[in-house]
Amino acid sequence: MDQQPIALSDEDRDYLTTLGPASLNDGPGTALEEAWRACWQGQTERPVGIRRVIWESWLRSVSAGLDPEDGAYRFVAPADLTATLAANRELIAAAAQVMRGLLAYNPRGHINLTDAEGTTLYFCGLDLTPIGSRLLESVQGTNCTGLAIVEDRLVYVLAEENFGLGLRQRRMHCAAAPIRDAQGRTLGMLTLTAEPGWFHFHTLGTVQAAAEAVSRQMTLQALLEEQQTVLEVLNEGLVVLDERGCIKALNHYARQLFRVGHDLLGSPFQSLGQSELTDAVLLGGGDGVRDLDCTFELHDRSHLACLVSVCPLAQGGRIVSLRENRRIREITRRIIGTQASYTFETILGRSQAIQDAMHLARIASRSDSTTLILGESGTGKELFAQAIHNASDRRGGPFVAVNCGAIPRDLVQSELFGHVEGAFTGSARGGSAGKFELADGGTIFLDEIGDMSFDAQVSLLRVLQEGEVTRVGAKKSLRVNVRIIAATHRNLSQAVAEGAFREDLYYRLNVLNLTVPPLRMRREDVPLLARHFLARCARSLRKTMQDVSPAALDLLGAYHWPGNVRELENVIERATNLAMTELIQPSDLALEIRQRGRPSIWANVPEPRTAPDLGTHEMNAIIAALKETRGNIRLAAQRLNVSRGGLYNKMNRFGLKIETFRSGLD
Repeated sequence: MDQQPIALSDEDRDYLTTLGPASLNDGPGTALEEAWRACWQGQTERPVGIRRVIWESWLRSVSAGLDPEDGAYRFVAPADLTATLAANRELIAAAAQVMRGLLAYNPRGHINLTDAEGTTLYFCGLDLTPIGSRLLESVQGTNCTGLAIVEDRLVYVLAEENFGLGLRQRRMHCAAAPIRDAQGRTLGMLTLTAEPGWFHFHTLGTVQAAAEAVSRQMTLQALLEEQQTVLEVLNEGLVVLDERGCIKALNHYARQLFRVGHDLLGSPFQSLGQSELTDAVLLGGGDGVRDLDCTFELHDRSHLACLVSVCPLAQGGRIVSLRENRRIREITRRIIGTQASYTFETILGRSQAIQDAMHLARIASRSDSTTLILGESGTGKELFAQAIHNASDRRGGPFVAVNCGAIPRDLVQSELFGHVEGAFTGSARGGSAGKFELADGGTIFLDEIGDMSFDAQVSLLRVLQEGEVTRVGAKKSLRVNVRIIAATHRNLSQAVAEGAFREDLYYRLNVLNLTVPPLRMRREDVPLLARHFLARCARSLRKTMQDVSPAALDLLGAYHWPGNVRELENVIERATNLAMTELIQPSDLALEIRQRGRPSIWANVPEPRTAPDLGTHEMNAIIAALKETRGNIRLAAQRLNVSRGGLYNKMNRFGLKIETFRSGLD
């Protein structure tokens, strides 16, 4: 043990020097006996030759009413002792080994350990102070342990300096030193009792060094516990390996990931599960591995997908950190905000057409079946998708929207299904999760699915059939639990006929379907929507707007709205910016609306059905084309990408007359 300068007061040091070894062996003589009797008889002035620390302790003992002839020990209650021993088990374990070593230098002595309250926790050597006895000065009178607690420093008490007659008559000298934690708080006292022939000046240094050794051990133990606590609360799995690749430690998160306990300590890393992490990857190279996309096959045949990093340790071995892909996706979703905000209650409209569509959407929300939403651009297909998600059992999961038409064709698969590192030039380091992985446990909305590349359609079909995605460049598939809602403004049946869309994928998508009606088929909803957008725009622009004037509403109701609800929203925002009064006037509307708003032009046009079948979608598309071209068969056929003869045949099948669309024209 390291020998530090002995922490005695000057008086204590001088006193030992004055006595010398011979006096320590023979005892301090009759002067102490006479001083003790004087104190007991009420003298308060300290006699010459008596240490101040001892005299003051005697005075406190007398003041406490203690009887020096009563040498019986006082004990804590058994239940309290059990709790005290349990609370100090780490202190006892750390001190026991040091105390046994100290006893070798004091074979006829006694060493005891107390807590900071003076309760004996452990002893070795002569049976002088039983466990549970209380050695406080206020209980036992002047004694070495009690005095050390009062002074909170290294002290010694010679035989005749004790207060109780029993301790004085034993003719034993004592030294005690405090044990402290890393913050300097006193945890307990270490006390050595020795016969005069075995007690000398260096005994004090030995006791002090022993107490400091226990203090360092407790500090180290606290540090290890702190590190273990940090290790356990980390939100990533950590596995510590030795230089042979065997497991030295696993934190709680790693045990959860691999579904194992502590029984794998000492086993090879591969016992956790089969993966791409070979011994060469784990133990080779000084730089280790960073964010390697890795899949483990566990003992129950399930799969665990993680990002793995391997960091070498200076003393040999490795630390393997694992971050579960599922948790990474959850964090990513929180950051990018992949949540649905619209519900059926927020979709505005009283028309029968929109109510029929919402009825079908509510039916779709009751199952996990793939749903296809048809409708022109700007009708609010994503609003319906979000409402279906929020009304379903998946409402607590993510809602990930993907515009298939906005992704470059050569990047569609990477965006949807992800990629591994090095899959292509410019791929992200460590790979990247695709939209399907981000949507795991929730819903993915594939908007404009009719624009998806043929190769991506093949991969999407596999997801629908197998419930698995394969990242670009990966060798293994990952299971995902995703509900698919697709939407398009295109005629998918025609795309299938032309070979632009896979027929098997079309039937997989078209399990449930609904058509969101265009705004011109729900004209009675135009005032409601216009006022809703006006209120929102007025708040955003901080303008005081009351309503839309009747004349402006007539023009809005008569307009054919090729851009549907989205166009109406933009029109209202523009008008709100331009409005000079609290009412939107016709002059605030775009010139196109003022010129083309003709209330009587479609008076004789039949309202199409909104039943959720493919024929309805086709009929609606024909009606829309004929309205927009005002009955021009050639232009309508061009817009529908069919021949004029084919258009006539379809019109006859649906009972549509060309005169209906041309009536009322100038």
